Amino acid sequence: MAEETENTPTAPTARQLASARGFVAKHGKPSRAVVENIGLAGARVVLVGPDGAMGDVLVAGVETGTALVEQVDDLEAAEWDSETVKTVKIGAAHRRKMAGPRAGR
Repeated sequence: MAEETENTPTAPTARQLASARGFVAKHGKPSRAVVENIGLAGARVVLVGPDGAMGDVLVAGVETGTALVEQVDDLEAAEWDSETVKTVKIGAAHRRKMAGPRAGR
């Protein structure tokens, strides 16, 4: 697992904050955020709106993701528990996109 170093920024950028705030404004309050470590690339903050929409924000690391969640009003830290999973609504277009080339088979 990648560890954050002293050189890893821990404060989210204005663009990252604006993206998360925009998601909450568009998809409802309160929205949920699951911070996932993605190794050397940093962390992914998966956003889940009460309307079932999903989005994400990539950040430098887990600590930065946690800071982002804390700084955005009406964004609650969450885990992939049954309540969060049940909230997500994945449509057919998203399923095809995730399937990639196999979608045509």
